[in-house]
Amino acid sequence: MTSLTLKNVLLLGGTLVGVSQAQFGSHELYTSSPPVYPSPNATGTGGWQDAFARAQAFLAELSLEEKVEMVTGTTGPCAGNIKPIERLNFNGLCLQDGPAGIRQAIYASVFPAGVVAAASWDRSLMYHRSLLMGREFRGKGAHVALMPVAGPLGRHAQGGRNWEGFSPDPYLTGVGMEESVRGMQAAGVQATSKHYIGNEQEIQRNPSSNSSNQTIEALSSNIDDRTMHELYLWPFANAVHAGTASIMCSYQRLNTSYGCQNSKSLNGILKEELGFQGYVMSDWGAVHAGVATANAGLDMNMPGGIGFLDPTPSFWGANLTTAVNNGSVAESRVDDMVLRIMTPYFYLGQDEDFPFVDESSSVINFFDPATWTYNYTLGPVVDVRDGHAQLIRDLASAGTVLLKNTNNALPLRAPRYLGVFGNDATEPEDGLYSLNLLAGIDAGNYEDGTLAIGGGSGTGRFTYIVPPLEAIKRRSSQDGTLLQYVLNNDKLAQNPYFWNLAPTPPEVCIFFAKTWCTEGADRPNLDLEWNATALIANLASICNNTIVVTHSCGINDLAPIAANPNVTAILAAHYPGQETGNSIVNILYGDVNPSGHLPYTIGRNVSDGVIPLVNSTELLNTTDPNAWQADFTEGQLIDYRHFDARNITPLYHFGYGLSYTTFNVSDLSVTNVDAAGSVPRLPPALPVQPGGNPTLWSTLLRATVTVANTGEVAGAVVPQLYVSLPQAEAGPGTPVKTLRGFDKVYLEPGESAEVGFDLLRRDLSFWDVGAQQWRLPTGAVQVAVGLHAGDLSESTSVTV
Repeated sequence: MTSLTLKNVLLLGGTLVGVSQAQFGSHELYTSSPPVYPSPNATGTGGWQDAFARAQAFLAELSLEEKVEMVTGTTGPCAGNIKPIERLNFNGLCLQDGPAGIRQAIYASVFPAGVVAAASWDRSLMYHRSLLMGREFRGKGAHVALMPVAGPLGRHAQGGRNWEGFSPDPYLTGVGMEESVRGMQAAGVQATSKHYIGNEQEIQRNPSSNSSNQTIEALSSNIDDRTMHELYLWPFANAVHAGTASIMCSYQRLNTSYGCQNSKSLNGILKEELGFQGYVMSDWGAVHAGVATANAGLDMNMPGGIGFLDPTPSFWGANLTTAVNNGSVAESRVDDMVLRIMTPYFYLGQDEDFPFVDESSSVINFFDPATWTYNYTLGPVVDVRDGHAQLIRDLASAGTVLLKNTNNALPLRAPRYLGVFGNDATEPEDGLYSLNLLAGIDAGNYEDGTLAIGGGSGTGRFTYIVPPLEAIKRRSSQDGTLLQYVLNNDKLAQNPYFWNLAPTPPEVCIFFAKTWCTEGADRPNLDLEWNATALIANLASICNNTIVVTHSCGINDLAPIAANPNVTAILAAHYPGQETGNSIVNILYGDVNPSGHLPYTIGRNVSDGVIPLVNSTELLNTTDPNAWQADFTEGQLIDYRHFDARNITPLYHFGYGLSYTTFNVSDLSVTNVDAAGSVPRLPPALPVQPGGNPTLWSTLLRATVTVANTGEVAGAVVPQLYVSLPQAEAGPGTPVKTLRGFDKVYLEPGESAEVGFDLLRRDLSFWDVGAQQWRLPTGAVQVAVGLHAGDLSESTSVTV
């Protein structure tokens, strides 16, 4: 038995006898997912019982054809639409993008991207970001928000959509998911946690055709069981535990089966193991079969075989009715789909005084209203922004990361002469909407003007942007500063000595650089684009006080800039949303003390920790329909876990961020909630609740530390807690350490505070692939706390 592979373990249902502890950590890849049927039925457990009963009463009134209409998308005013049923006073469902605000509308806000929320390391701001977004979705008549994002997690630093999510660390992303779900649904709008699962690159995310018109299947993400649970599934478990209404399955294949028809991931893991009570929604055009997807656990087909996003006739709709009538799909399976869709609808009170879809949503639409299958009732155009700009500005400032600050170059103190440089500083020249899914890095659309959000379905339609130059102009006018600027990167390359400025050089030079990212394309490299790195070097050669601000979707190669002694400060502001200029001026001038921390690691060498995208000339010209394979052979060792495993010192550690003051962490104490060793190694068998076995969410350890502001400026500090499991017991591929706690604390100069961390059973466990359970180690667990992953000044060991 000791030679059984992980594939065999899964095919046998995870039952093994006499397996050594070393095998608990197996990371052997498997090439197919075992079938799991039938799809588990929802029960309304987890607090949804009353709503579930109402959904049952609603279901009892439906014909089979109406049931099928309830689960199949149709044309209409929103990005996705479920047809109304007038006789039951059901006005249908409006589904709208996206993770940075309600994209398909006017008079709505564009919030900071998910990566900014993660960089804030602030649970409260994550929650309130989503709460205010939810109020805007509801105000525009959207029942379902297609957010938050945990896929991509960030396996590839070059992933085109990483900015929509939070962090390549599953714990930090899990917190972002949980707070976002709670915030959105507190506003009465259904959250859709996406893209489930292993959706880590844009290249070949969908099938393609070669020159012979042969179908080449989408990329297959091949992930072993332990990596699935401890890395990619982790944040989705947070979302389910928080009560997410929906999970969106992803485009690519998972272990050679398309994500929206993989019965192991949908039926087995999501609905059975995690106890998910909501509905599984397809990504737009991600359905490639009818009967197979229905039986595998898909509950809603979007957009339902309409428009260029899903050009083939629907695999569901009338075809699903036929499948029920001929016995291919049980009607009880369709009933469960409807119950799963309607339960969160009733739970969130969406049947009571819910606004009609804002008329502006019908104007700004992919589809011609003349083709709609139903004459929807539309409401008036409503301005839903309601003072949300302050939260947007606050979050963008809180998520700005100060990476370098030589000789206290920042904050600025009313400089006499100031120069602003770079094509990211000013108003966008090509409009305020970057939906174009085909606009890759070479499209040129986004060369001139600041980048406040990325492209594709995760973007937003700005009603305004405050560009950095505009905000700096206002502040310079107040301070009496002489401000000059050169914004065209091509001109800067032609004239590196800036003779047209007077005086030369300015007292302070600020260069705004950027990186464009979008759905539909991955990044070709990690460079700051439009020649920014070379231009910064030129500027710094004559200006010995050069400050660099980056607006980027994630990791950039900053080593050449950081090493330049004349580059005195670096700020990573990511995609801050509509208040971008105001938020960066807050930081530059010290109105807000920077408290952002990196949600990823930046290497000294551009290749450090970078997992290459699956892409090659051979694959682009292949005749093998299954040629596109992504083997996740690194297991859990991505980002800082990779650097730790190989003992590589990065340029900037995960969790790193400077302040205008200094902090100290001391007096770590860890205590057991129960007597050490009295807790069973495997969780006791209990009925599954949303999020899995409820004991996984119980507190086993409590840690406390004292944090103190030892400087002269008030500011916020983020103590971070990391756990190291005993390697010999947890097995090969176990990370050296993993983030398992953080908190953001505001302190006045000289003030100190005690910060507590609750460590849950799952925080201290590893996934035992033999037992198919989360197992607590018997050996000592190391707990360490500090200010970033490379500065863990306090540590201790404890036996659980």
